[in-house]
Amino acid sequence: MPSALSDLSPHPIVQAPMAGGASCPALAAAVCSAGALGFLAAGYKTPEAMYEEIRQLRALTDRPFGVNVFMPHRGTPEDGALLSYAEQLAGEATWLEAPLGDPHTGGEDAYDGKIAVLLDDPVPLVSFTFGCPDRAVLEAFAHAGTLTAVTVTSASEAQAAQSAGADAVVVQGLEAGGHQAAFRNDPRQDSAGRGLLTLLTEVREAVPELPMIAAGGLMRGAQIAAVLAAGAQAAALGTAFLVCPESGAHALHKQAITGSLYTRTELTRAFSGRPARGLVNRFLREHGPYAPAAYPQIHHMTAPLRAAAAQTGDPQGMALWAGQGFGLARELPAAELVELLGEELTAALSGSKL
Repeated sequence: MPSALSDLSPHPIVQAPMAGGASCPALAAAVCSAGALGFLAAGYKTPEAMYEEIRQLRALTDRPFGVNVFMPHRGTPEDGALLSYAEQLAGEATWLEAPLGDPHTGGEDAYDGKIAVLLDDPVPLVSFTFGCPDRAVLEAFAHAGTLTAVTVTSASEAQAAQSAGADAVVVQGLEAGGHQAAFRNDPRQDSAGRGLLTLLTEVREAVPELPMIAAGGLMRGAQIAAVLAAGAQAAALGTAFLVCPESGAHALHKQAITGSLYTRTELTRAFSGRPARGLVNRFLREHGPYAPAAYPQIHHMTAPLRAAAAQTGDPQGMALWAGQGFGLARELPAAELVELLGEELTAALSGSKL
């Protein structure tokens, strides 16, 4: 097992874990084999499905990789808020001929089962989103030879991760696509997010000895050079890899990112009940203002609607997660993208032009 973050890959490039299918074994393997760090996303999967993806990935590459786990959400929102949002979505359900999902399904995302699997058959790196495990869990991973990283959105969260014994933090700026990884799902904090470069500086000064992986709208090698200069050891890119042919993202999602129909992104609770950045489509515009802070209840409630929209070929009803830099996406095989990013990074660090 690698003994430090820098041992995981030759390139300081990480393929960010993207729950929902994009971060499949084929993508992670292609990234790893090209000299970067591939990631699997265990969110929304059973422990058995997570293990099967790990098995598939190991059959495709012998390089180090990571697995991302969602921390459990044990709070229960008011039934009145869920009922009101269900009423808001009633027309959507009728239009798509799909029932709303049960909001009270799978609230803890099988967290304990996934931890048990990952400790029984260790992987090189495990990262956590939506919170920080307690010290006992992180010590168990350290004993198993697994490095750990906690995704943070503030200096105080980074300090909590350091106190718990994490080996590194993934510093997620406001520009990032998909869910914001704040420990608390608090609407009062929605306007408190930091841009990536500012946040990197704040975290570096708060926990100067803790290695940082930078995440948030990164699409080019020159941007990777910028976050390395700001103190990060590596850069995580999600949207950049989402459109690769190896990605498991839905074809409509890939087309939405590379096409010209969508022009901007917003943070919304419309699809999951947690702030997440996606392309602004009809569903986001119509339902975002009414969505309560209720995760994962809203995720489960809207899941059948999103699936029905995808099945009927309607991207206006899908969660089209994307970072602010989505317009810079390049439809390249993952290995070619890693190579190009490496060339751009080298040119930026040397001050030359490609």
